[in-house]
Amino acid sequence: MTVTRRTILMGAAAGVLATPFIRPGSARAQGAEFAYKLANNQPMTHPTNVRAAEAVAKIKEETDGRVDIQVFPSNQLGADTDVLGQLRSGGVEFFLLSPIILSTLIPNASINGIGFAFPDYDTVWKAMDGDLGAYERAEIEKGGLVVMEKIWDNGFRQTTSSTKPIVTPEDLAGFKIRVPVSPLWTSMFTAFGSAPTSINFAEVYSALQTGVVDGQENPLAIIQVAKMWEVQKYVSMTNHMWDGFWMLGNRRAWEAVPEDLREIIAKNFNASGEQQRADVMEMNANLRGELEKAGLVFNDVDPAPFIAKLRDAGFYAEWKKTYGDEAWAILEKSIGHTLA
Repeated sequence: MTVTRRTILMGAAAGVLATPFIRPGSARAQGAEFAYKLANNQPMTHPTNVRAAEAVAKIKEETDGRVDIQVFPSNQLGADTDVLGQLRSGGVEFFLLSPIILSTLIPNASINGIGFAFPDYDTVWKAMDGDLGAYERAEIEKGGLVVMEKIWDNGFRQTTSSTKPIVTPEDLAGFKIRVPVSPLWTSMFTAFGSAPTSINFAEVYSALQTGVVDGQENPLAIIQVAKMWEVQKYVSMTNHMWDGFWMLGNRRAWEAVPEDLREIIAKNFNASGEQQRADVMEMNANLRGELEKAGLVFNDVDPAPFIAKLRDAGFYAEWKKTYGDEAWAILEKSIGHTLA
Protein backbone atom coordinates (compact mmCIF):
# COMPACT_ATOMS: atom_id res chain seq x y z
CA MET A 1 0.00 0.00 0.00
CA THR A 2 1.30 3.48 -0.85
CA VAL A 3 2.38 5.41 2.23
CA THR A 4 0.26 8.55 2.53
CA ARG A 5 -0.91 10.85 5.30
CA ARG A 6 -3.84 8.47 5.69
CA THR A 7 -1.75 5.34 6.18
CA ILE A 8 0.46 7.16 8.68
CA LEU A 9 -2.67 8.20 10.56
CA MET A 10 -4.06 4.68 10.46
CA GLY A 11 -0.84 3.27 11.81
CA ALA A 12 -0.78 5.81 14.61
CA ALA A 13 -4.36 5.07 15.57
CA ALA A 14 -3.64 1.93 17.54
CA GLY A 15 -1.07 3.66 19.73
CA VAL A 16 -3.19 6.73 20.30
CA LEU A 17 -6.40 4.85 20.99
CA ALA A 18 -5.21 1.76 22.83
CA THR A 19 -4.83 3.44 26.19
CA PRO A 20 -8.47 4.50 26.75
CA PHE A 21 -9.94 1.03 26.48
CA ILE A 22 -7.48 -0.71 28.77
CA ARG A 23 -7.86 1.74 31.65
CA PRO A 24 -11.57 1.82 32.51
CA GLY A 25 -12.26 4.34 35.25
CA SER A 26 -8.65 5.52 35.38
CA ALA A 27 -9.62 9.11 34.60
CA ARG A 28 -11.36 9.34 37.96
CA ALA A 29 -8.41 7.68 39.65
CA GLN A 30 -6.14 10.35 38.20
CA GLY A 31 -8.38 13.04 39.63
CA ALA A 32 -10.11 14.38 36.51
CA GLU A 33 -12.97 16.64 37.46
CA PHE A 34 -15.02 15.49 34.46
CA ALA A 35 -14.38 11.87 33.42
CA TYR A 36 -16.56 11.31 30.36
CA LYS A 37 -17.03 8.64 27.68
CA LEU A 38 -17.24 9.08 23.90
CA ALA A 39 -18.76 6.18 21.95
CA ASN A 40 -19.01 5.45 18.24
CA ASN A 41 -19.53 2.49 15.91
CA GLN A 42 -16.39 2.88 13.78
CA PRO A 43 -13.38 0.55 13.89
CA MET A 44 -10.31 1.79 15.73
CA THR A 45 -8.37 2.52 12.52
CA HIS A 46 -11.10 4.59 10.87
CA PRO A 47 -10.29 8.32 10.54
CA THR A 48 -13.16 9.02 12.92
CA ASN A 49 -11.30 7.40 15.79
CA VAL A 50 -7.90 8.73 14.78
CA ARG A 51 -9.25 12.27 15.00
CA ALA A 52 -11.40 11.57 18.05
CA ALA A 53 -8.31 10.37 19.89
CA GLU A 54 -6.44 13.53 18.92
CA ALA A 55 -9.35 15.69 20.04
CA VAL A 56 -9.67 14.14 23.51
CA ALA A 57 -5.90 14.34 24.03
CA LYS A 58 -5.95 18.06 23.24
CA ILE A 59 -9.00 18.59 25.44
CA LYS A 60 -7.25 16.94 28.38
CA GLU A 61 -4.12 18.99 27.81
CA GLU A 62 -5.88 22.33 27.30
CA THR A 63 -8.12 21.83 30.36
CA ASP A 64 -5.10 20.92 32.52
CA GLY A 65 -6.50 17.45 33.05
CA ARG A 66 -9.87 18.62 34.35
CA VAL A 67 -11.67 16.96 31.40
CA ASP A 68 -10.63 13.40 30.53
CA ILE A 69 -12.71 11.74 27.79
CA GLN A 70 -12.22 8.06 26.97
CA VAL A 71 -13.00 6.88 23.43
CA PHE A 72 -14.87 3.60 22.93
CA PRO A 73 -14.96 2.57 19.23
CA SER A 74 -16.51 -0.39 17.42
CA ASN A 75 -19.78 -0.52 19.36
CA GLN A 76 -17.84 -1.46 22.52
CA LEU A 77 -20.58 0.05 24.67
CA GLY A 78 -23.43 -1.50 22.67
CA ALA A 79 -25.28 -1.15 19.38
CA ASP A 80 -26.16 2.33 18.15
CA THR A 81 -29.73 2.26 19.38
CA ASP A 82 -28.59 0.99 22.80
CA VAL A 83 -25.92 3.69 23.14
CA LEU A 84 -28.41 6.36 22.14
CA GLY A 85 -30.43 5.30 25.18
CA GLN A 86 -27.29 5.46 27.32
CA LEU A 87 -26.58 8.95 26.01
CA ARG A 88 -30.04 10.14 26.99
CA SER A 89 -29.75 8.61 30.48
CA GLY A 90 -26.21 9.88 31.06
CA GLY A 91 -24.43 6.52 30.93
CA VAL A 92 -22.45 7.90 27.98
CA GLU A 93 -21.65 11.62 27.75
CA PHE A 94 -20.72 11.91 24.04
CA PHE A 95 -21.75 9.87 21.02
CA LEU A 96 -20.84 10.19 17.33
CA LEU A 97 -23.99 9.04 15.54
CA SER A 98 -25.51 9.14 12.08
CA PRO A 99 -28.46 11.55 11.91
CA ILE A 100 -30.33 8.86 10.02
CA ILE A 101 -30.18 6.55 13.03
CA LEU A 102 -30.78 9.49 15.37
CA SER A 103 -34.12 9.92 13.57
CA THR A 104 -35.48 7.03 15.65
CA LEU A 105 -35.56 9.66 18.42
CA ILE A 106 -35.61 12.95 16.46
CA PRO A 107 -37.42 12.27 13.16
CA ASN A 108 -36.37 15.34 11.15
CA ALA A 109 -32.68 14.88 11.98
CA SER A 110 -32.47 12.48 9.03
CA ILE A 111 -33.43 14.90 6.28
CA ASN A 112 -29.89 15.04 4.86
CA GLY A 113 -30.21 11.30 4.12
CA ILE A 114 -32.89 11.64 1.44
CA GLY A 115 -31.91 9.43 -1.49
CA PHE A 116 -29.77 11.06 -4.19
CA ALA A 117 -30.13 14.53 -2.67
CA PHE A 118 -26.42 15.43 -2.89
CA PRO A 119 -24.55 15.25 -6.22
CA ASP A 120 -21.11 15.95 -4.70
CA TYR A 121 -19.16 16.96 -1.60
CA ASP A 122 -19.22 20.67 -2.42
CA THR A 123 -23.00 20.56 -2.12
CA VAL A 124 -22.79 18.48 1.08
CA TRP A 125 -20.58 20.90 3.01
CA LYS A 126 -22.36 24.00 1.75
CA ALA A 127 -25.61 22.52 3.06
CA MET A 128 -24.40 20.94 6.29
CA ASP A 129 -22.26 23.93 7.32
CA GLY A 130 -25.14 26.17 6.28
CA ASP A 131 -28.91 26.26 6.61
CA LEU A 132 -29.59 22.52 6.44
CA GLY A 133 -27.10 21.70 9.18
CA ALA A 134 -28.43 24.55 11.32
CA TYR A 135 -31.95 23.20 10.91
CA GLU A 136 -30.89 19.69 11.98
CA ARG A 137 -28.99 21.01 15.00
CA ALA A 138 -32.02 23.00 16.11
CA GLU A 139 -34.16 19.86 15.88
CA ILE A 140 -31.58 17.91 17.91
CA GLU A 141 -31.42 20.59 20.59
CA LYS A 142 -35.22 20.61 20.81
CA GLY A 143 -34.99 16.86 21.33
CA GLY A 144 -33.01 17.39 24.52
CA LEU A 145 -29.47 16.62 23.30
CA VAL A 146 -26.41 18.79 22.81
CA VAL A 147 -24.80 18.81 19.37
CA MET A 148 -21.52 20.29 18.12
CA GLU A 149 -21.50 22.67 15.16
CA LYS A 150 -19.52 20.60 12.63
CA ILE A 151 -20.82 17.27 11.37
CA TRP A 152 -18.19 14.58 10.75
CA ASP A 153 -18.11 12.64 7.48
CA ASN A 154 -19.29 9.10 6.95
CA GLY A 155 -19.40 9.43 3.18
CA PHE A 156 -21.48 8.64 0.13
CA ARG A 157 -22.97 5.21 0.49
CA GLN A 158 -22.42 2.44 -2.06
CA THR A 159 -24.23 -0.87 -2.55
CA THR A 160 -22.45 -4.22 -2.18
CA SER A 161 -23.70 -7.68 -3.08
CA SER A 162 -22.66 -11.31 -2.92
CA THR A 163 -24.92 -12.35 -5.81
CA LYS A 164 -24.91 -9.78 -8.64
CA PRO A 165 -23.91 -6.23 -9.53
CA ILE A 166 -26.56 -3.55 -9.02
CA VAL A 167 -26.69 -1.58 -12.27
CA THR A 168 -30.33 -0.52 -12.63
CA PRO A 169 -33.24 -0.08 -10.19
CA GLU A 170 -34.63 -3.38 -11.46
CA ASP A 171 -31.59 -5.16 -10.00
CA LEU A 172 -32.81 -4.16 -6.54
CA ALA A 173 -36.17 -5.93 -6.94
CA GLY A 174 -36.40 -8.66 -4.32
CA PHE A 175 -32.81 -8.02 -3.23
CA LYS A 176 -32.18 -8.95 0.42
CA ILE A 177 -30.26 -5.96 1.72
CA ARG A 178 -29.17 -4.96 5.21
CA VAL A 179 -30.03 -1.41 6.18
CA PRO A 180 -29.38 0.48 9.43
CA VAL A 181 -32.16 0.80 11.97
CA SER A 182 -34.02 3.76 10.48
CA PRO A 183 -37.35 4.23 8.68
CA LEU A 184 -35.71 6.30 5.92
CA TRP A 185 -33.46 3.47 4.74
CA THR A 186 -36.25 0.93 4.92
CA SER A 187 -38.59 3.23 3.00
CA MET A 188 -36.10 3.92 0.21
CA PHE A 189 -35.22 0.30 -0.49
CA THR A 190 -38.86 -0.74 -0.20
CA ALA A 191 -39.58 1.83 -2.93
CA PHE A 192 -37.04 0.00 -5.10
CA GLY A 193 -38.88 -3.28 -4.45
CA SER A 194 -36.07 -4.68 -2.30
CA ALA A 195 -36.38 -6.73 0.87
CA PRO A 196 -34.61 -4.51 3.43
CA THR A 197 -33.71 -5.85 6.87
CA SER A 198 -32.72 -3.49 9.71
CA ILE A 199 -29.58 -4.78 11.44
CA ASN A 200 -27.22 -2.91 13.77
CA PHE A 201 -23.76 -2.44 12.31
CA ALA A 202 -22.07 -4.72 14.85
CA GLU A 203 -23.99 -7.66 13.36
CA VAL A 204 -23.63 -6.85 9.65
CA TYR A 205 -20.59 -9.01 8.85
CA SER A 206 -22.14 -12.14 10.35
CA ALA A 207 -25.47 -11.45 8.61
CA LEU A 208 -23.66 -11.31 5.27
CA GLN A 209 -21.51 -14.32 6.10
CA THR A 210 -24.48 -16.51 6.98
CA GLY A 211 -26.68 -15.35 4.10
CA VAL A 212 -29.32 -13.65 6.23
CA VAL A 213 -28.94 -10.86 3.65
CA ASP A 214 -27.24 -10.81 0.25
CA GLY A 215 -25.96 -7.26 0.39
CA GLN A 216 -25.56 -4.05 2.31
CA GLU A 217 -24.78 -0.39 1.69
CA ASN A 218 -22.03 1.72 3.24
CA PRO A 219 -19.30 4.20 2.32
CA LEU A 220 -16.10 2.73 0.88
CA ALA A 221 -14.17 3.51 4.06
CA ILE A 222 -16.53 1.31 6.07
CA ILE A 223 -16.43 -1.43 3.41
CA GLN A 224 -12.65 -1.39 3.72
CA VAL A 225 -12.17 -1.30 7.48
CA ALA A 226 -14.92 -3.91 8.01
CA LYS A 227 -13.21 -6.26 5.49
CA MET A 228 -16.43 -6.77 3.58
CA TRP A 229 -14.55 -8.19 0.59
CA GLU A 230 -14.46 -11.40 2.61
CA VAL A 231 -18.26 -11.75 2.42
CA GLN A 232 -19.19 -9.65 -0.65
CA LYS A 233 -18.23 -9.76 -4.33
CA TYR A 234 -19.64 -6.65 -6.06
CA VAL A 235 -19.59 -2.92 -5.29
CA SER A 236 -22.00 -0.71 -7.21
CA MET A 237 -21.13 2.99 -6.98
CA THR A 238 -24.69 4.11 -6.40
CA ASN A 239 -23.84 7.16 -4.25
CA HIS A 240 -27.45 6.89 -3.17
CA MET A 241 -27.10 8.71 0.12
CA TRP A 242 -24.65 10.96 1.94
CA ASP A 243 -24.33 10.32 5.66
CA GLY A 244 -22.35 11.87 8.49
CA PHE A 245 -21.90 11.73 12.25
CA TRP A 246 -23.14 14.42 14.60
CA MET A 247 -21.10 14.78 17.79
CA LEU A 248 -23.88 14.51 20.36
CA GLY A 249 -23.73 15.23 24.08
CA ASN A 250 -25.81 14.51 27.16
CA ARG A 251 -27.26 17.86 28.22
CA ARG A 252 -26.88 17.36 31.98
CA ALA A 253 -23.24 16.32 31.62
CA TRP A 254 -22.56 19.21 29.24
CA GLU A 255 -24.12 21.83 31.48
CA ALA A 256 -22.16 20.52 34.46
CA VAL A 257 -18.95 21.62 32.73
CA PRO A 258 -17.94 25.29 33.20
CA GLU A 259 -18.37 27.45 30.12
CA ASP A 260 -14.65 28.00 29.53
CA LEU A 261 -14.07 24.23 29.45
CA ARG A 262 -17.08 23.73 27.17
CA GLU A 263 -15.48 26.11 24.70
CA ILE A 264 -12.30 24.02 24.68
CA ILE A 265 -14.26 20.80 24.15
CA ALA A 266 -16.38 22.24 21.33
CA LYS A 267 -13.39 23.87 19.63
CA ASN A 268 -11.43 20.63 19.51
CA PHE A 269 -14.33 18.39 18.52
CA ASN A 270 -15.25 20.75 15.67
CA ALA A 271 -11.66 21.09 14.47
CA SER A 272 -11.17 17.32 14.52
CA GLY A 273 -14.43 16.90 12.63
CA GLU A 274 -13.16 19.09 9.81
CA GLN A 275 -9.83 17.24 9.76
CA GLN A 276 -11.68 13.92 9.67
CA ARG A 277 -13.60 15.11 6.60
CA ALA A 278 -10.33 15.63 4.73
CA ASP A 279 -9.05 12.22 5.88
CA VAL A 280 -12.17 10.43 4.64
CA MET A 281 -12.01 12.21 1.28
CA GLU A 282 -8.36 11.19 0.84
CA MET A 283 -9.11 7.66 1.97
CA ASN A 284 -11.97 7.29 -0.50
CA ALA A 285 -9.84 8.60 -3.36
CA ASN A 286 -7.56 5.58 -3.07
CA LEU A 287 -9.92 2.92 -1.82
CA ARG A 288 -11.47 1.74 -5.06
CA GLY A 289 -8.13 0.50 -6.33
CA GLU A 290 -7.27 -1.12 -3.00
CA LEU A 291 -10.64 -2.88 -2.78
CA GLU A 292 -10.36 -4.11 -6.37
CA LYS A 293 -7.01 -5.65 -5.47
CA ALA A 294 -8.76 -7.36 -2.55
CA GLY A 295 -11.15 -8.98 -5.03
CA LEU A 296 -14.21 -6.74 -5.16
CA VAL A 297 -15.69 -6.06 -8.61
CA PHE A 298 -16.81 -2.46 -9.15
CA ASN A 299 -19.34 -0.90 -11.49
CA ASP A 300 -20.51 2.69 -11.93
CA VAL A 301 -24.18 3.63 -11.88
CA ASP A 302 -26.29 6.27 -13.64
CA PRO A 303 -28.35 7.85 -10.83
CA ALA A 304 -31.13 9.17 -13.11
CA PRO A 305 -33.17 5.91 -13.37
CA PHE A 306 -32.91 5.41 -9.60
CA ILE A 307 -34.18 8.93 -8.90
CA ALA A 308 -37.02 8.41 -11.39
CA LYS A 309 -37.94 5.13 -9.70
CA LEU A 310 -38.10 6.79 -6.28
CA ARG A 311 -40.16 9.66 -7.66
CA ASP A 312 -42.59 7.31 -9.41
CA ALA A 313 -42.94 5.20 -6.26
CA GLY A 314 -43.94 8.28 -4.27
CA PHE A 315 -40.85 8.17 -2.06
CA TYR A 316 -40.07 11.88 -2.28
CA ALA A 317 -43.70 12.94 -1.90
CA GLU A 318 -44.08 10.74 1.17
CA TRP A 319 -41.00 12.14 2.89
CA LYS A 320 -41.83 15.74 1.98
CA LYS A 321 -45.10 15.22 3.83
CA THR A 322 -43.29 13.53 6.74
CA TYR A 323 -40.67 16.24 7.19
CA GLY A 324 -43.02 19.13 6.48
CA ASP A 325 -42.94 21.93 3.92
CA GLU A 326 -40.53 24.13 5.91
CA ALA A 327 -37.87 21.45 6.29
CA TRP A 328 -38.26 20.29 2.70
CA ALA A 329 -37.86 23.85 1.41
CA ILE A 330 -34.60 24.19 3.38
CA LEU A 331 -33.38 20.90 1.91
CA GLU A 332 -34.14 21.80 -1.70
CA LYS A 333 -32.72 25.30 -1.34
CA SER A 334 -29.55 23.86 0.21
CA ILE A 335 -28.97 21.26 -2.52
CA GLY A 336 -30.01 23.54 -5.36
CA HIS A 337 -32.51 21.28 -7.08
CA THR A 338 -36.05 19.93 -6.73
CA LEU A 339 -36.74 16.36 -5.64
CA ALA A 340 -40.50 16.07 -5.10
